[in-house]
Amino acid sequence: MNINGERLKQNLLELAKIGYNEQDRGMYRIGFTDADMEGRRWLQEKAKSAGLETFMDGAGNIFFGRGDRTKPVILMGSHIDTVPAGGIFDGALGVMAALEVIETLQEHQPELDTPIWGVATAEEEGRFGGMLGSQAIAGCLNPDWLLSAHDADNVYLKDAMAGQGLDVMQALDAAWRPEQLKGFVELHIEQGPVLFQSDVQIGVVDGISGVFKWIVHLKGKADHAGTAPMDMRSDAFMGLADFAHEIERIIAENGTDKTRITVGKVELKPGHPHTVPGEAVFTIVGRDMDEGVMKELANACRKTLSAIARGHRLMFEYEQVSWLEPKPCSAQLTDIIEQQVKQRGYSYTRMPSGAGHDAQFLTEITHAGLIFIPSINGVSHAPDEWSHWHDVEAGTNVLLDTIVAMAGADLDQKTMHGTSKKAK
Repeated sequence: MNINGERLKQNLLELAKIGYNEQDRGMYRIGFTDADMEGRRWLQEKAKSAGLETFMDGAGNIFFGRGDRTKPVILMGSHIDTVPAGGIFDGALGVMAALEVIETLQEHQPELDTPIWGVATAEEEGRFGGMLGSQAIAGCLNPDWLLSAHDADNVYLKDAMAGQGLDVMQALDAAWRPEQLKGFVELHIEQGPVLFQSDVQIGVVDGISGVFKWIVHLKGKADHAGTAPMDMRSDAFMGLADFAHEIERIIAENGTDKTRITVGKVELKPGHPHTVPGEAVFTIVGRDMDEGVMKELANACRKTLSAIARGHRLMFEYEQVSWLEPKPCSAQLTDIIEQQVKQRGYSYTRMPSGAGHDAQFLTEITHAGLIFIPSINGVSHAPDEWSHWHDVEAGTNVLLDTIVAMAGADLDQKTMHGTSKKAK
C-alpha cells in the first residue's frame, strides 16, 4: 500500500488557510483561540466527509477513525495548534498524515483486527505551560494545575477554554486507561537541521528531551533616562542582558551537548524610550535529555539570576510554569519503525528529539513512537518552515507501514518504557 500524496498535500494546504496571516505569512492557531477552534471544526468535517467517526473530548482533543473502541486502539496523530507566526507543517503534518493513513486503509481494506484512530491534541505548543491534550489522554492532569495555569500574558487556561464553550475541569475526564491503547505513533518534522544537513530521509526517534519553562521577573526602579546617573540606576534590562551573557557559561559548566537554554519572550516596563526599565519580564526554557542535568541547569539559572539581581539592586522572582521529564520511546515500537524504513529503502538515523512532543506523555500509558522527516535548513516555528513533499510522502508511508505492523505485533509491556540496546 501507498498513501495518496496529492490528497495529503491538499489537506495540509487547506488547513493552512485557517489562521494564516498575510502580513508575515505565519500561522496563528494559538491554543484555544477562535482560529484554533475553527481548525478543529474543519478537521471534524473533513473526517466526516471521509466517512469516519469523530468526537471532541473535554480537553479539546479531536479524535477520528473507525473501529470498536472497546478493543485496544492504535492511536496516531499530533496537534494543529501553532505558535504565533508558525509554519504549516509543525504538528499539522502528523494529524493530516493520520487522516491519510486511515483513508488509505479504508480504500485497501486490509484485514486488521485492531481499531485505528487519529487524534489532534489540544494546546500542544505550551501556551499555558504544558501539553494539555496529551497530558489529558495520559491522565497526567490535576485540578490545581488546571485552575492555576496561565500564559505569559496572564490569561488563565480556565478562562480561555470557557471562552470557547469548554469547562476546564472536564479535561480530567479525558484520560484513557492503558488497556484501551495498543500504542501511539507520531509523525513530525524534525524542527532541527540534522536530517536535512545529513541528507537523511527519516529520523527514528528513540527519546524526547525534557523541558522546563520559567517566567522571570527582575524588578528595579523606573527612572528618567536623562537624569538618572548610570551608576545609580536599578535597571532591570541590564540584569536581563547580563543573564543572557551567562547562558553559555551555564551550559558549559552544567549542561551537555544536548542542552538548550532560551530566553524567548521579553517585556520591559514601563516600556518608554526615555525611561529606565523598572521591570523585565521574560521566559526561560531549558532542555536536556537527562533530568538530573535539567535540575543542575535550573539551579544554576536561579543562582546566576540571584547574583545578578544583587549586583544591579534588583528583586528577582520566578514562576516555574512547567517541568516535563525526558522520555525514552518504546524499544519495541522504535524497532518496528526502523524495520519499516529499511523495507522501504529510505535512508535513516536513530536520534533523540530536542523538542517536546505529544508522544512523550503517551509513553506514560502505552508504547509510543516518533518519526521525523527533514525540515529544510532546520527551520521551524517560523513562516519559512518547509519540508519537501517527497519527504512528507515518505514519512507518511512509513507511518502507514508501522500501523499495519503494529496491528499484527504482540507488544511486550516490558519494553514499553525505555530503549533497546540497539537504540542506545
